[in-house]
Amino acid sequence: MNEHTLKQYDAELENIRARVLQMGGLVEQQIIQGMKGLGEGDLALLDHVIGEDTRVNAAEVALDEACSHIIARHQPAAVDLRMIMTVIKTITDLERIGDEAKKIAKMARKIHGGESGFTPRVELRHVAELAVAMLRQALDAFARLDVAAAADVVRQDKQVDAEFKGILRQIITFMMEDPRTISRGLEIVFIAKAIERIGDHAKNISEYVVYLVKGRDVRHIGLAGIEKEISTP
Repeated sequence: MNEHTLKQYDAELENIRARVLQMGGLVEQQIIQGMKGLGEGDLALLDHVIGEDTRVNAAEVALDEACSHIIARHQPAAVDLRMIMTVIKTITDLERIGDEAKKIAKMARKIHGGESGFTPRVELRHVAELAVAMLRQALDAFARLDVAAAADVVRQDKQVDAEFKGILRQIITFMMEDPRTISRGLEIVFIAKAIERIGDHAKNISEYVVYLVKGRDVRHIGLAGIEKEISTP
């Protein structure tokens, strides 16, 4: 590879890394705005979140194509190939996070757009903030190739799962005590589940970062296995 081609190749790799982070910023805003729309009953904001899904999908398709072109033109090896594989996997998870944010907005629209039903008062803001923080840290770990930060995201996923289970118990109690809350209660369960899934996707992205840096697929070895992996030079 001559110097000019090498510079172009490095620029292309840097470009796809930057675009992954842009896509991450887009889905992060979708979650934040979806939760804001839920809290404030802002139907216009919720419609905006739902509409943003097309932008997220387009970003995934464009990045997928860019990765395919780099593979076809430059036939990358070793760490560069791992970077491209990591990007392809990460954008799939980001697109799915966008889908979960869209679900939050759709359910919130049902809650605020329909007849005023009996809505169980359940605190979702904290678990949503946790999931957003996980996503932000996972993307930061990707940007800085920071395996310690990536492992920390995997650790935080247990907290999101525990909060989700607590929310579920609360809602079931409400529904048993007052059947009028069942319809709205189920909509809140769907929102809580979407938040929990966002945490799962952020965890996946962090595991890809460990794969990128260490060259080992750590998706099914658990937190202890990941911590052992990142501690070995």
